[in-house]
Amino acid sequence: MPLYSYKAVNSQGATEEGVKNAVDQQALLKELQEQGFIPIRVEPAKAKTFLGFKLGSSDVRLSQKEILLLTRELATLLESGLPLDRSLKILIELTEDNDKLSTLIGQILEKVKGGTSLAEALESQVGVFSRFYLNMIRAGEMGGNLGDVLTRLAEYLERSQELKDTVATALIYPAILLVMSLASLFVMLTFVVPQFTEMFESSGQALPIPTQIVVAMADFLQSYWWLILLIIISITSYMKAQLADPLRRKVWDARFLTVPLFGIIILHMETANLTRTLGTLLGNGVSILKALGIVKETAGNSVIKDLLEDSEQQLKQGKSMSDALVNSECFPKLAIQMIRMGEETGRMEEMLLRVATIYDKQLRTSIERMLAMLEPALIISLGLMIAGIIVSILLAILSVNDLAF
Repeated sequence: MPLYSYKAVNSQGATEEGVKNAVDQQALLKELQEQGFIPIRVEPAKAKTFLGFKLGSSDVRLSQKEILLLTRELATLLESGLPLDRSLKILIELTEDNDKLSTLIGQILEKVKGGTSLAEALESQVGVFSRFYLNMIRAGEMGGNLGDVLTRLAEYLERSQELKDTVATALIYPAILLVMSLASLFVMLTFVVPQFTEMFESSGQALPIPTQIVVAMADFLQSYWWLILLIIISITSYMKAQLADPLRRKVWDARFLTVPLFGIIILHMETANLTRTLGTLLGNGVSILKALGIVKETAGNSVIKDLLEDSEQQLKQGKSMSDALVNSECFPKLAIQMIRMGEETGRMEEMLLRVATIYDKQLRTSIERMLAMLEPALIISLGLMIAGIIVSILLAILSVNDLAF
């Protein structure tokens, strides 16, 4: 259960302060009154600090999976016929093992009991729920089908999470392979090669050129490893600064889209996310202009975001969405044609969701194709580099043996 701090007056008239676990603030107020206290203040426990650094945070931040859990369970309870406040109370009990989630639900319940709508109660939790999520909830409350909207939201979040998990899982093996490759090379150059250096130097014979190159690389790593680390940190800081500047970020985002295979993956991911979000919003009664305004904020690539902003302006001038997108050089032509079909047949929502499904599949295909090329390339590169080091050492050993005989 969430932790609350309180200040109250006891039966002797003295002021007491402390912290207690409670379902919500109202429950703690009732408990204090039953114990003979007169509550003065009850609020969520604030973060403790040490030397100015926070050890915890009173701000609630939820992961995508926690938001999905909240949405799915609330949808189930509402569709079972339970009222909103009762559903929220049950959710607090169900999430007792997750302090963050139960604290947030308790705060939402308090707002709802005070007469605010669910959308307003969620919006009061700054930085937790996206604009897309809030507008979906607002549309559900206005249409009287909140349970159905929450179910759709849960399905949307599940698909989005599956997409992210697919990308993350696919990149785990290449990342491990790359790290192990670099670690193997580092160990060989800094620990293995130096073991032979003294023997080579004591022979008095000029070493073969490949061996000289490997020994020089080993000496450089031993003496200037910190310089390599500094270069990596500098490049990382430079890229962060570049991507923080909107103008420079647009340039880099345009470059990312042109990278072979990687650019296709970004484009397919953006297309799937944007069309699914737009289709879900339209299916819940949000106007296309308002939906586009929400969707463009979810775009991760600034080139795509600018395209959506331009499309929004053209829609305001009376053009259709497909006409607004048709001159785009980056948005997929298949997606534009399917959007046009949706406009002509009046099945825009269905076509957008179909586009999302198509590009989800194409994204998985693109990732598999990239991995099919990346994994052998990493293995072959590692093998060639290690083989080069071993051959250079063997050449030096053979040259020393020739001198001995």
